[in-house]
Amino acid sequence: MSDNVLVHGAATDGASQPAGLSEVERVVDTFVAPSKTFEDIKRSATWWMPFLLVSLLAILFSYVVLNKIGLPTLIDGIVHQTPSLEDRLANSTPEQAAGIRHGMEMQFKFMYISPIFFLIVGLIVAVVFLGTANFAFGGRATYKQMLAVWFYGTLPLAVTSLLTIITVFAGAGGDSFNIKNTLGTNVGYYLMNGDTPHWLVTLLSSVDIMAIWAALLLTIGISIIAGIKRSSAAVVVFGWWGIYVLFQTGIAAFTG
Repeated sequence: MSDNVLVHGAATDGASQPAGLSEVERVVDTFVAPSKTFEDIKRSATWWMPFLLVSLLAILFSYVVLNKIGLPTLIDGIVHQTPSLEDRLANSTPEQAAGIRHGMEMQFKFMYISPIFFLIVGLIVAVVFLGTANFAFGGRATYKQMLAVWFYGTLPLAVTSLLTIITVFAGAGGDSFNIKNTLGTNVGYYLMNGDTPHWLVTLLSSVDIMAIWAALLLTIGISIIAGIKRSSAAVVVFGWWGIYVLFQTGIAAFTG
């Protein structure tokens, strides 16, 4: 009798534990029910699926941009959007100008290994977020959990790549195409070809709908996995994002 009770109790306990989400369900829920994804990360902190998706999109993005738009047009777009570079080329000899353009071509070809850079950025940012959340706000997250939050939370940024691919196939391109700002999801996009100072365009480009979406997801994720208030998690995410934006704006102001 006691054995039957034990068996029945074990079965009941096992049945009471809900099954975790699949990797595909996690990706989908990141967009429609993010709390479910981040709660599931506490069960299993795997992050290979979002990283794989972002990597595949990055490689496809690189191929489409380099082949549909072409290196000469891409370089012309960068030059046109960067007054200091435009002046430098104008004041260079033909040989010097050719060398500058060749160097830019080599940089563009490195786009194919961008997933490696994405991984490195994720590894570094996870450390920064983990240290801030745990030591400044008393969080209890692990490094692997924070890494998973980063890769799932930044999935909206991959949407930008997907939409860019679609617009390029739809005919977008030409000198107006800027590899650093490919979609009109920020105010800076609409000021790139005017007389607005480069630093202000950079600042306004940083306040992007997709970036804000990702920041909100990261806030939710850090709050859940670290066990801290949502407001504290917002300070972690938006605080570091603000520092990054100011840094980028400063560089733009310095380089012209």
